[in-house]
Amino acid sequence: MIELDFYGTLVAASLVLLLGRGLVTRVGFLRAYNIPEPVAGGLVVALVLLTLRAIEVEVRFDTSLQAPLMLAFFATIGLSADFASLKKGGRVVGIFVLAVTGLLVVQNAMGIGLATLLGLDPLMGLLTGSVTLAGGHGTGAAWSSTFSEKYGLASASELAMASATFGLVLGGLIGGPVARLLIKRVQTPGLEHGKPQCPKGFEQPNKERSITPFSFIETLALIAVSLLAGNLLNGLLHGTAFELPTFVCVLFVGVLLRNGLSALGLYQVFEREVSVLGNVSLSLFLAIALMSLKLWDLAALALPIFLILAAQTLVMALFAIFVTFRVMGRNYDAAVLAAGHCGFGLGATPTAIANMQAVTQRYGPSQIAFLVVPMVGAFFIDIINVIVIKLYLALPFFAAG
Repeated sequence: MIELDFYGTLVAASLVLLLGRGLVTRVGFLRAYNIPEPVAGGLVVALVLLTLRAIEVEVRFDTSLQAPLMLAFFATIGLSADFASLKKGGRVVGIFVLAVTGLLVVQNAMGIGLATLLGLDPLMGLLTGSVTLAGGHGTGAAWSSTFSEKYGLASASELAMASATFGLVLGGLIGGPVARLLIKRVQTPGLEHGKPQCPKGFEQPNKERSITPFSFIETLALIAVSLLAGNLLNGLLHGTAFELPTFVCVLFVGVLLRNGLSALGLYQVFEREVSVLGNVSLSLFLAIALMSLKLWDLAALALPIFLILAAQTLVMALFAIFVTFRVMGRNYDAAVLAAGHCGFGLGATPTAIANMQAVTQRYGPSQIAFLVVPMVGAFFIDIINVIVIKLYLALPFFAAG
């Protein structure tokens, strides 16, 4: 067994990103279908590690940096959100929330229906629905313990982790092709349209930003405050009716900092520094997450479970094409939103952002998509998902054991 420490893991993650950049630059297929660079590099490394494990050589990473990077990314999302922009996206956010809610209902109906048809426990269908796909590893881990203790479902934790892994991989792979299909039907803005000299937000991660060491440190301090206060807030809410995931608390603190300091006239957030730090955090987080995937867990999935997850992937793609794209306006922004929906509908919000970046890097900016997806993916989806899951568990055939 080979174990990489903190520094070795950081070096490996950096190399994964460089590998992903090289692959997307040189492999026309990856570029044509808008596969995100961290996904391309991370999956290649994960496949190599799967091969090494077959010859009894296992590589383990120190993933202690993964959670702070994810929280730093969500802090930058919060620091990028001013109330004027949020108000501007109000109606679009509302429509997208309805589309997201519709998918959660469909995912669980599909999972339960197929599980019943294949002779499996309906709880397995729910676990391979929105619990692990829209919910990810964290939500899957939380609910799997409930399914095991309260409902007596065997191997719920292992099934949850494998399903969430499947979703994370496919969420990063189908978003680009879905967007490519939809973009053929719309007019794209072009890379130069509305593109500022110093771009804001996360749309053009490879565009150079003009920054200074002092302003960089100021922004780093704001992110650190967001992480500290967000964790404290999470601790206060833990065990109450208002309990939220840590990353939501961190994002919320970031929003308060950005708008509170501005309203008091004390400080204006430098969006160019925020976008640089956010993109670095996002890229390194995805690199570590993907290169650390235990793909052999997927090999352990029984054929019926694999069939359910494959069907869920197809449903996600079709939903993005025929529902998300249409209700969001059938335009370029709608196509980018559809790519993002694939990312967190199967995987996670960081995957959604990476999907959209791969599209906007090639076809041009979509400010509304980068406003709506982080907000819905961070704030609304987890809350709505809990409600939807509990409503399904209230059905008569989910009697507690």
